Amino acid sequence: MAKKTPKTTIRPKEKAFLVGVEIRSDDHILTLQDSLTELALLGETAGLEIVGMSTQHLDRPNVKTYIGSGKVDEVRMLVEELKADVVLFDDELSPRHLRELEIAFGNNVRIIDRTALILDIFAQHANTNDGSIQVELAQYEYRLPRLTRAWTHLARQAGGGGGRSGMVGGVGLRGPGETQLEVDRREIRTRIKHLKGQLEKVRTHRQQYRSRRKKALVPVVAIVGYTNAGKSTLLNILSKSDVYVADKMFATLDPTTRRVKLTDSHVALFTDTVGFIQKLPTTLVAAFRATLEEISEADLLIHAIDITHPQAHEQARAVYQILSDIEADHIPILTALNKIDKLTDPDHARDTLSDYQSAVAISAITSEGISDLLEKVNAFLYEDFIPIQISLPYQEGGLVKIFHEQGQVERLEHKTGGVEIDGGIPGRLLSYFHPYRRDNL
Repeated sequence: MAKKTPKTTIRPKEKAFLVGVEIRSDDHILTLQDSLTELALLGETAGLEIVGMSTQHLDRPNVKTYIGSGKVDEVRMLVEELKADVVLFDDELSPRHLRELEIAFGNNVRIIDRTALILDIFAQHANTNDGSIQVELAQYEYRLPRLTRAWTHLARQAGGGGGRSGMVGGVGLRGPGETQLEVDRREIRTRIKHLKGQLEKVRTHRQQYRSRRKKALVPVVAIVGYTNAGKSTLLNILSKSDVYVADKMFATLDPTTRRVKLTDSHVALFTDTVGFIQKLPTTLVAAFRATLEEISEADLLIHAIDITHPQAHEQARAVYQILSDIEADHIPILTALNKIDKLTDPDHARDTLSDYQSAVAISAITSEGISDLLEKVNAFLYEDFIPIQISLPYQEGGLVKIFHEQGQVERLEHKTGGVEIDGGIPGRLLSYFHPYRRDNL
């Protein structure tokens, strides 16, 4: 008798209700509605079903519940009516906000803020040990001050690293006493210390690798951009490789580097990096320092922009802000206005080229514009001479030699503390001299 194939049970998606607040005094990159649309995409990426949303405009957040007490009552009734399991806030909630909202909504509804949601998505997509360490560290540092009865919401194990991303000792916390909380806090602090040690080893290893690249004078180009702008697809078409690509947010977390031939005699290393997003959690920025250093130490950035997105300009602004936050805003940028194959009128993208830094309209799917982009990269790295004024200490004689051999010296003067040089150098050498610049880049 033939065996019956067991039926696969598909668990229904949890239902989420969105709450967005616009603080009138804040500087907003996206409108409140656009930000909630993005939050809905994040929720769907995390596996949630969005069933409704509510908004509020405030001069300042409510000290207890973030939203006003009347709005709490309104949202609670809507959540009950829609049978939502989760209330998803579009901002990071303080420990007090989280605690008071959990009390207000009761045990059957979980309160999740934007930061916790993004951390959960990162945990799902961390496929290497390095990525898992960074995500787990960010999760623990976020959760440490928020240990409450429901702190295990969105508890998922980070892929690849074996990290206990959502629980302590595998046991969820449900109304423990102060003593138990202190035990858990100590265990988390110990885990954080261990993860930071592991991450420092990762950082040291990557720094040694970057140092070897610099000695070989091989330029590095980092591809940056808003999440889902097509960065991995662009790296694939440039390097003829097969980096994982998916049409969803944060599909790529770990940096991937490929060698790209620019001309018969010129090459460069191109690195795909984690996508940016507005309101990027500070815990993630800190934990992903080892990864983000791949950006801050690059010789050139290619900023991929999804030109088909209604908020392309706002997304670009968010990227510029994050580059400033990680001290990478001094690195020259080429802009790739991507996905022109999806435009009914590709000339629309070309009409906006002047709005961005050194822009090229491209399609990473059809290869249109890719040769123009590579020509610009090659010209910057190898052919054009970038004006620069530097003051080099005498112990940096090697850099003086490099400037003489590969740059154009217009003025050289010996001073008490070192050598002043004015002239021009190829773009691939800018990062070597950046710490010694006298001019403003």
